[in-house]
Order: sequence, then C-alpha cells, then structure tokens
Amino acid sequence: MSKTIRSLSLICLVGLLLAVTQAAFAQVTLPTVNLGFKTTDNPNDIVSAIKIVLVMTVLTLAPAILIMMTAFTRIIIVLSFLRQALGVQQMPPNQLLVGLALFLTFFIMGPAITDINTKGVQPFIAGKINQDKALEETLAPLRKFMLAQTRPADLSLFVRLAKMETPKTLADVPTMVLVPAFVISELKTAFQIGFIIFLPFLVIDMVAASVLMAMGMMMLPPVVISLPFKIMLFILVDGWSLIIGSMVSSFG
Repeated sequence: MSKTIRSLSLICLVGLLLAVTQAAFAQVTLPTVNLGFKTTDNPNDIVSAIKIVLVMTVLTLAPAILIMMTAFTRIIIVLSFLRQALGVQQMPPNQLLVGLALFLTFFIMGPAITDINTKGVQPFIAGKINQDKALEETLAPLRKFMLAQTRPADLSLFVRLAKMETPKTLADVPTMVLVPAFVISELKTAFQIGFIIFLPFLVIDMVAASVLMAMGMMMLPPVVISLPFKIMLFILVDGWSLIIGSMVSSFG
C-alpha cells in the first residue's frame, strides 16, 4: 500500500513539474528569423544584401585581421621560440601561449583600439559619419601602427611587386601593400629576437654535452642534464618579466 502511495505521489509530482514547465515556456517569446529569396526592383534592397554579405565576410576574416595587422604575430613567434629554446615541448601548453599572446596584443594595441572606437565606431553608431568615413577612421590607427613597425626595405619590395608608382608619402601607401610588408617585417623581427633567446640556452646545451663526453657517458642525452639548468637560469634572471618587458618595449 505504501509503495502505491509513493508511486502516485511521484506521478503527481512529475505531472506538476511538467505543467509548471509548460506554463513557463508558454510565456516566453522567442525571436524568429525568416530567410528567403525574392525579386526586387528597389536598389536599396540590393545594397542592403550586399552590406550583409560584406559584414559576414569581415567576421570570417576577423582572425586573419587580428593576426596580420596587430602585434600578435611577433608575440606568438617569440613565445614559441622561447619554449623551443628551453627544450620543454609542451610547457607552457599552446592554449596558454595563445591566450598570453592575445592579451599582450590587446595591451599593446590599446591606444589604437581606443582611437578606433572614439574616431570610427562611436561616430558611425551615432550617425555623425558615413560608412566610408568610418572605415577610413578605423583603418587609420592600424595603418599608423603598421607603418611604425614596417621596414622601408620590405615596404619598397611590395611596392615594386605591385608594379605601382613609388608613393610620395607613407599615407599614400595602399593598405593591400602595407599589410604583407608589415607581416614580413614582423617575421624578421621575431626571428631576430628568437635567435638572441636561443644563444644562452645553446651554451648550456654545449657545456652539458661536453661534460658528458668527458665523463664517457655517451648514452645519456645531454638534454636530460641541461634542461634543469636552463629552467634554473630562466628563473634566476626572471625570464618571463625580461622577455615580456623587452618584447612590449620593442613596439615603442
């Protein structure tokens, strides 16, 4: 008899919960999206459709824009060189390196992001400027940053490859020419910093290998002995502060 009562109570409780859930969802208003194709003679409808396609394209290219037009490229390459120089293949993990590179990029690009927001985004939202002007004001801080970090030789290379006349001023350099020149310059700078990072750790590896050969311990890999010393050296010189500080200062 008690089992029957408990079963009935459980059924009533489940029914009550279902009724409450149904009543709650009955009061929820869900948005709907209608997608379809239709013919139109209104040019404004066509322009609106093109704008949507362009916005979706920009959102798709957002990761590439972040990588190619900011400080991210140099930072992530230098951090990767540092991990290789230390000899720890998975420490720090890739997710941590990418996250650190992203936050350092936001820190370095802070002034440019502020200018983009105050001169391009907010006036466009307020309706004070049109789309063309907003795009120009948005690109201006990024172009200023890239021009400051781009080597003249790399810029001249892509101007020559584009088969265009030599710009009279840096402001006349097209963005499509500036971006690849900036990326090449960042790669060169990052590899130079990586070479400097490798040197002290390479010395430790050579010393460890020489000591092991002198002791006749040919079967023991030198990296097993040198790894603790490299980590200890990196800690003693406060390596993270030194690397991050020098890398951020290199954008000044």
